[in-house]
Amino acid sequence: MKEINAVIVGTTGLIGKGVLIECLEHDAVKSVLAVGRRSCGVTHPKLTEILYDDFSDLSPIAEKIAGFNACYYCLGVSSVGMSEEEYSRITVNFTIAAADAMKRASNDVTFCFISGMGTDATMQSKTMWARVKGKAEHELKSFPFRQLFLLRPGFVQPVKGVKMNHLAYKLLLPLIPVLKLLFPKYVTTTEKIGRAMIQLTLYGGAKQTLENSDINECAMTN
Repeated sequence: MKEINAVIVGTTGLIGKGVLIECLEHDAVKSVLAVGRRSCGVTHPKLTEILYDDFSDLSPIAEKIAGFNACYYCLGVSSVGMSEEEYSRITVNFTIAAADAMKRASNDVTFCFISGMGTDATMQSKTMWARVKGKAEHELKSFPFRQLFLLRPGFVQPVKGVKMNHLAYKLLLPLIPVLKLLFPKYVTTTEKIGRAMIQLTLYGGAKQTLENSDINECAMTN
């Protein structure tokens, strides 16, 4: 693939904003459609934005995503304080609704899903978020996309002006140099995730599931 027209779902979060920046900067990305509840606050000649509330059903905007050949799904929430039912609704149901909309809109889609380090593909983990993320991964594999990639980042460092509102992240930011030194395979950046998605769309990948170190390696390839 030499030209990318990407739908990005969830551009107001840490990873989604980083992916958006990389897409707008990359020459191979010709257009970007940002879908979210709130505006991403960015204006750019490549960018069109749709504000939309009901992520359980994207069929009303299906015509607007027709012809796009990539979906970078970055919508996600912390599981802290959530029931498994509610976390599953957002993590699984919303994801599958987006996948279904992309499948109906185009026969030539690369779908990149932001999962997480520690996700349990067997869906048997005692950790709620890990098995729910595993279910989302499992259900995505049933879609006949041209390519599907499941990205499992670890600790994500915001760069290029990306900001993170989550208190835990703010407290950890000063420790990033130490984390990189002691645990380099578990740390990535918003820039590397965005670059990896673009590289995977353009050139494919040897692995469908990319752990944190795989993401970093993919981001460095040309």
